[in-house]
Amino acid sequence: MSNICIKNGLIINEGTSTEGDILIENGRIAKIDTQLDSGNAREIVAEGKYIIPGIIDDQVHFREPGLTYKADIASESRAAIMGGVTTFMEMPNTKPSCLTQELLQDKYDIAEKTAYANYSFFMGASNDNIEEVLKTNKSNVCGLKIFMGSSTGNMLVDNEQVLENLFSKHDFLIATHCEDEATIRKNMELFKERYGDKLTAEHHPQIRNREGCYLSSSLAVRLAKKHGTRLHILHLSTADELSLFSNDVPLKDKRITAEACVHHMYFDETMYPELGNKIKCNPAIKSVQDREAIFAAVLDDRLDIIATDHAPHTMEEKAKPYMSAPSGLPLVQHSLNIMMDFHQQGKISMERVIEKMCHAPAICFDIKERGFLREGYHADIVLVDPNKQWSVDKSNVAYKCGWSPLEGKQFTGSVDSTIVSGVEVYNGKETLQGFGKRVLFERD
Repeated sequence: MSNICIKNGLIINEGTSTEGDILIENGRIAKIDTQLDSGNAREIVAEGKYIIPGIIDDQVHFREPGLTYKADIASESRAAIMGGVTTFMEMPNTKPSCLTQELLQDKYDIAEKTAYANYSFFMGASNDNIEEVLKTNKSNVCGLKIFMGSSTGNMLVDNEQVLENLFSKHDFLIATHCEDEATIRKNMELFKERYGDKLTAEHHPQIRNREGCYLSSSLAVRLAKKHGTRLHILHLSTADELSLFSNDVPLKDKRITAEACVHHMYFDETMYPELGNKIKCNPAIKSVQDREAIFAAVLDDRLDIIATDHAPHTMEEKAKPYMSAPSGLPLVQHSLNIMMDFHQQGKISMERVIEKMCHAPAICFDIKERGFLREGYHADIVLVDPNKQWSVDKSNVAYKCGWSPLEGKQFTGSVDSTIVSGVEVYNGKETLQGFGKRVLFERD
């Protein structure tokens, strides 16, 4: 590990943008100031570049173990660092599902050897594994994931007593996927009767509709308030659900938080005729009005975090008819570009982008010494060229699945360098594997 001095960049951090330098020593930020003496440190000249904290993505699916023909921890964490993501939190619906402490540890063991970025993994809940759930160590595991809507394997939790037990007994963050399973099944039967084999992705937001989302999200909020649970609701997709969340206290004091994903801010149902199953995901991308409401709630702090729900599938799977095509889309390499695109349209400041993608996840999950550019913190740092123009193309897509719903889109702004725990793991061309660290959490 060599020391690094980043010189003369625009440091965007904690609500301000100032010209300055950052000295990295022994994997940590040693000094932030102007005109720093590099000493024996290697210099990176950042003139004209943004210097930002590494992005923390609190919701990804990297498919390992068991589904590695789609993706794996190595391939997708490599794509992540190329997009400025230095820390990821990965979901438990792999194969086998992560429902025991042994299976959870297996994922950490894989990441320790292969991850390009810092990592944490959610413990999974089912209707019959509460004893395993309660063994989870809150100092080195990001949280418990509950699918309150359909998922792969044995991960749908639809037993009311089990939900009561989980919300009352689990003593740190619970993250939920909220869609009411009964509503979805009823809608699916109605649409199959009406359209048969003519069902397409355009029907998806009507089958996985706003009523189903609200029923489930409101149940999760009700249980959290009843038991004082620390609840984080993932990937909000409707305007209706926003009434469940408040902005009347600082994020650090909230017991109930929520997340917006970039695809629910960027795509809407008018795009299904062009993109079809490429943007089929759960919960579904819905109306223009929903998209605009979600963006507004990010800006006014009812929604706390911006993430991806990165969920790759092969193009062959996505090309199948609607009923057979899986849900999910790959996004982790391009989430910063999407948000910079909004910034360039005048819709959001870069300071707010950094707040929602870097600082807020660190606060929400009580992450230890990451998510901010602060002296003494781990050096997770990204340099961005805000003026470089480029287009998303199969040739520059790093996902193992080899495609992106953004292909053909031109962006302005590109990641020049990504530093993970003090090591430059991406320099705009080459990547270095194996320097990601297990994330720790500061929880009472």
